[in-house]
Amino acid sequence: MNHVKLKNLPKSDRPYEKFLNFGEQALTDSELLSIIIKSGTKEMSSMEIARQLLVGKHNNILNIYDYSIEDLCHFPGIGKVKAIQIKAVAELSKRITKTNSGYHLRLDSPESIANYYMEQMRHLKKEVLIVAFFDTSCKFLGDTVLSVGCINYTIVSPREIFKSALEYNAKAVVLLHNHPSGVPIASSDDKKITKRVQEAGKLMDIQVMDHIIIGDNRYFSFKKENIIE
Repeated sequence: MNHVKLKNLPKSDRPYEKFLNFGEQALTDSELLSIIIKSGTKEMSSMEIARQLLVGKHNNILNIYDYSIEDLCHFPGIGKVKAIQIKAVAELSKRITKTNSGYHLRLDSPESIANYYMEQMRHLKKEVLIVAFFDTSCKFLGDTVLSVGCINYTIVSPREIFKSALEYNAKAVVLLHNHPSGVPIASSDDKKITKRVQEAGKLMDIQVMDHIIIGDNRYFSFKKENIIE
């Protein structure tokens, strides 16, 4: 394969110059990624390395969410420092998406809540249970991670959920957990957990407004499906 160094490309085709002349929107994913990678090897330019990173499970920029530091270090020219930089950019993109979605977060809208947590949870390799807290005026107060690993009826503790709710002075909660398979279908355990937490919430005068299961860019809402009222 012919190796073309970036400095040998026409100026208009070099990522840095293209960025300055036409703006970031004009660059392809591989060109933007090559700017982060910065330098290549004797055999490959940063652009060629970037293109390799985009070939895989998703065949697009979503690959960088799935790669671990160790995975990235197997690519030519990617050491630990560059791998950390790439993962830092991926994490920043999640946080930007979440922050932007937060402006539209509404307790009465399962879609807005699912969108808020989608990028944070859809790529996780393990099941994670998050509880979101709201006040009497439906204002979002914050959230907490309650469990990491297999989420089942015996592990989820209503006591821990409502202990955290009291710390936030919350009057309503929304349960969220992800399905690493990417398929957000409610299991019998999911339904049992929801009912158990709902019953405990009634005793505490704290309403369980919804239980949302996050999949791969899809979600399942107990409220939307009328399983929870």
